[in-house]
Amino acid sequence: MEAFECIETRRSIRKFEDRPIDRSTITRLVAEAQLAPTWKNSQTTRFAAFTDKSLLEDVCQALPGFNAKVVSAAPLLMAVSAVTGHSGFEKDGTPTTVLGEAYTYFDCGATVQTFCLAANSLGIGTVILGIFDQAKLKALLNIPDNEALVVLVACGYKLSSPHMPARYPVNDILRLP
Repeated sequence: MEAFECIETRRSIRKFEDRPIDRSTITRLVAEAQLAPTWKNSQTTRFAAFTDKSLLEDVCQALPGFNAKVVSAAPLLMAVSAVTGHSGFEKDGTPTTVLGEAYTYFDCGATVQTFCLAANSLGIGTVILGIFDQAKLKALLNIPDNEALVVLVACGYKLSSPHMPARYPVNDILRLP
């Protein structure tokens, strides 16, 4: 799939086929995501893949109803975390800019978007979920203490593709001299 087509056709998918995503595909998606640029090549984003239905049922207990419904139907859930205190910081631990830790989340976002675009290119739908019980899921999913659980990404082969919602006109978001 050509890059612009991939970007233009990527949607948040909440309904999936009842078909597993094989291990080699999961590995490939994460390998592609890892190519996203990061602050001083810090590469702090981490992925944990979950396919076990009983574990996903437990995950659903830490989600609001609408997110639980999506996760319960997904054959794959990626828990995306980021090692804190590196991206946006000097080697001595001082923030490089006033944004400090924000670069951790910027890098993680770029990596997740790359993951979602790679998935789209293979016909796999994704939806990024940000509302969950952080403490409960960190414990349940064994996310280390030095990592922030940033988002969950529900993944599966697309059952359907919704239309793109309206976007602001470019002139409303772009400032040109």
